[in-house]
Amino acid sequence: MSEQQTLRKTIGAGENTSPVAVMRRLWPYIQPLLGMVVLGIVTMGIVAATEAGIPMLLKPLLDHGFGTKGSDHARWLVPLAMIGLTLGRGATQYASGYFLSYVSNKILLQLRLEMFQRMIHTSASFFQRETASTIINAIVFEVNQILSVLSSVVVTLVRDSLTVVFLLGYLFILNWRLTLIAAVILPAIGWLVSKINRRLRRLNREHQALTNELSYVVEETVGGYKVVKVHNGEPYEMSRFTQMSHRLRGYSMRMQVSGGLAQPLTQFLASIALAIVLTIAVVQSANDQTTVGGFVAFVTSMLLVISPLKHLIDINQPMQRGMAAAELIFGLIDEPAEPAGGGKHLERAHGEVEFCDVTFSYGSVDRMTLDHVSFKVAPGEMVALAGPSGSGKTTLVNLPPRFFDPHGGHVMVDGVPITDYNLHDLRGQMAMVSQDVVLFNDSIAANVAYGQTPDRERVLSALTAANLADVVASLPNGIDTLIGGNGMRLSGGQRQRLAIARAIYKNAPILILDEATSALDSESERHVQAALETLMKGRTTLVIAHRLSTIERADRILVMESGKIAEQGSHAELLRKGGLYAHLHRIQYQQQAA
Repeated sequence: MSEQQTLRKTIGAGENTSPVAVMRRLWPYIQPLLGMVVLGIVTMGIVAATEAGIPMLLKPLLDHGFGTKGSDHARWLVPLAMIGLTLGRGATQYASGYFLSYVSNKILLQLRLEMFQRMIHTSASFFQRETASTIINAIVFEVNQILSVLSSVVVTLVRDSLTVVFLLGYLFILNWRLTLIAAVILPAIGWLVSKINRRLRRLNREHQALTNELSYVVEETVGGYKVVKVHNGEPYEMSRFTQMSHRLRGYSMRMQVSGGLAQPLTQFLASIALAIVLTIAVVQSANDQTTVGGFVAFVTSMLLVISPLKHLIDINQPMQRGMAAAELIFGLIDEPAEPAGGGKHLERAHGEVEFCDVTFSYGSVDRMTLDHVSFKVAPGEMVALAGPSGSGKTTLVNLPPRFFDPHGGHVMVDGVPITDYNLHDLRGQMAMVSQDVVLFNDSIAANVAYGQTPDRERVLSALTAANLADVVASLPNGIDTLIGGNGMRLSGGQRQRLAIARAIYKNAPILILDEATSALDSESERHVQAALETLMKGRTTLVIAHRLSTIERADRILVMESGKIAEQGSHAELLRKGGLYAHLHRIQYQQQAA
């Protein structure tokens, strides 16, 4: 299943991806703004009516304003009326544009906020399934396609449809026989457009998917620029980007070919109708069945009909892009939110954590990531998790904060299943520090107090406890210094200590450390380890470490293998057993000695 298909939940491909389906979904957003919508439609109706006013003024001017027997009223009042008509048309056109722009931008804001809110409240599995570029495209770029539908497309549909109606009505009054010719041509144009629509819709979906793939190539290259450069991967990345860009260009040209056919074919059909009209009008004129003014007014009206008809044809491409974007947007809005938890309030936990016969799998029934795991961590106890890669350590520590829920068994905090707690309260009891530190492009103070209002004294105290106070004091703006995207202005050890300061500031009773020192050099590790010692005092701690030397002082070590607890005990006890832990310890000691 492609990235786009996973987000297309409610509005799917095919018959449900239609303007009617999109408008049905948009109606709750439009309803509160109905007054502004009505004003916009009324002013567009006035604009459309003024279009028919132009040929209506030409008829009396030509019939009664020219020649020696012309009427003075026609000669002077008609030009003045033309100026007044143009002024009224301009004013109402401006007003309609403002009203509908107000509506579309309000809806755009609401959609974007709703998409972002759903994104941050959806489950962790969503972020594992979707790439960042797909989500960014949906929230930032694709939603603008809906804006296009709401503004230019809707304006064109309403205003130009009314213009066609008014002009056809006037044509019928002028000469119903000639008008029937124009009426016959409209079904042919409609059939032509419907055939082109189906192809455009398919091409737009494929174009959208390729655009997201191209964004992902750029995202990967930017994120891994060091790897690209050190491995001389520039030709490979350039080849990848060029190949994808050529495919995207191909789809763009195919869309242009399909969409571009509509206008010339429509013009051709209209020219046939005009030629027939001219022939019949000449015959009628010879038999005194029409006047010069009536003929010019009819031809002018017919020519004026062609322009709004072309506009209505031209909205196919943006409308189809909007329909494809709607699938992505409403798919994200319909993405299930993560469970809110029970109603039990938790002010501050004592810190007891218990895993009761917990099983978990990422989808494969044959291989359990966690297989009937049971253990209890007492308040203030430090329990370390060791074992080879893929043994289930990281999955296990992702369960207490409910990034995932176990498929069997349950996790308890202070003797209560975590599903009974309010999710916000539950996560308020936990702090996490991992190898992959995430920092924000903000000040040091804002990063330390993330999620809370910064208290400068508390921030400084947390930085001191994390052995980072001296470093921060040497910066030009102290704790107000901006650290750049993901802390790029800090070293690896400093970034790690800043994450520890954030955990200290939160002062949560339960601490989760996921390989917090594995990527550091010896000097940085010494500083970070000292900060961790301060952080862990008095807190229930679950710690994962590849470097077994960092967990030797743990109260208890659980050694995991293939999703099960293979052995447990203190560092000394496990060495005496001579089992898996002793084997891993011996390998690491030999590597260090070498």
